[in-house]
Amino acid sequence: MAEQIARVGDIEIAYETFGDPSKPAVLLVMGLATQMIAWHDDFCAELADRGFHVIRFDNRDVGRSSAMRHVAVPTLRQLALRSKKAAGYTLSDMAADAVGLLDELGIECAHVVGASMGGMIAQTIAIEHPDRVLSLCSIMSSTGARWSGQPKLATYRVLLGTPPQDRDKFIEHVVTMYRVIGSPGFDRDEDDLRDIAARSYDRGRNPAGSGRQLAAIIASGDRTAALRRLNVPTVVIHGTKDRLVNPSGGRATAKAIPGARLVTIDGMGHDLPRATWPRIIGAVAGTAARASAPAAV
Repeated sequence: MAEQIARVGDIEIAYETFGDPSKPAVLLVMGLATQMIAWHDDFCAELADRGFHVIRFDNRDVGRSSAMRHVAVPTLRQLALRSKKAAGYTLSDMAADAVGLLDELGIECAHVVGASMGGMIAQTIAIEHPDRVLSLCSIMSSTGARWSGQPKLATYRVLLGTPPQDRDKFIEHVVTMYRVIGSPGFDRDEDDLRDIAARSYDRGRNPAGSGRQLAAIIASGDRTAALRRLNVPTVVIHGTKDRLVNPSGGRATAKAIPGARLVTIDGMGHDLPRATWPRIIGAVAGTAARASAPAAV
């Protein structure tokens, strides 16, 4: 289905769907400052071919969803000091956006899949809206704890740097960024990456949004205690070579959620290389099957 806009409360959420709407829904939640098209068209199509109605969307403050221009942009000092006062919204607000999108689509509950910050949002949906979540998949994410999942120092410029305004320079900036944080154990299709970067530039730039989203992560704190209360089939996926969210973040997430399965992918960094899709899609489908299986007597 072509890209559409849903009104969710006071904001607009851009979204797109793949597959048969009568099939179980899979809601894909993307990460920090990253548009929904980073869930590759082919990835979404392959997931739909597994018998799911796939929904991807732009979080608030990115892409074609509402830019929160009325919210102050946090300073680098505030972010460095992890000031919770710098946030104009939290991951709970972003989780509510996702649930509001499900409401607008008439979807009662979904299998929720999140990557990076999207994994944090997916966890928050499961914590705060448990009746809307059939299964949970948290990819290259963390619990929000200070002692796990922290980035290597060399990646801080990725988190805090300002992308170039020029289109061609922006595209090359994205390619360079993924050379730093991407998967050293898998081939990187840089032509494909340039295409997604170009489409992202053309869909709309919102450099201030990344700071506001990062402030939301900081303000939302540690979810470990809340994750321990979850009762939902869960898979946690993390790469062994993730420099942006240390693999300890994935281990901590899987340890916190009762019954969670941890899938570790050797050589995977902080991206979703095509060669990892069979394992990721298989894990999503397998966890969904656990959700629909009859309970043991």
